[in-house]
Amino acid sequence: MDNGSSSLADVLERVLDKGVVIVGDIGVSLVDIELLTLRIRLFIASAQTAREMGMDWWTNDPFFAPHAAGQDNRIASGQHQRKELEQQNAELRGRIEELERVLGERAPALEKGARP
Repeated sequence: MDNGSSSLADVLERVLDKGVVIVGDIGVSLVDIELLTLRIRLFIASAQTAREMGMDWWTNDPFFAPHAAGQDNRIASGQHQRKELEQQNAELRGRIEELERVLGERAPALEKGARP
């Protein structure tokens, strides 16, 4: 029993160290008309082996690394939102100043009871 578990561990270590690729195609046809084709590509390896082969998609995937992925995007988005808010604030202040100016010009007439 000890040999079985050590050989299984050896096989697992080799698979994770070197990697294994399993490829398969499944096709569904009806009267020689292809309705559906599924292409399956399965790569089994350790994260280190996958990185060495150039496959490290999980490092930028927000599902697997929510704090690491998109950090630059969040910063850029925050800066963009801040600029938009500053622009809206400046526009609103300008509108308020214009309204105050117009009301200031009409204030004497309103005090006398005239309609605007």
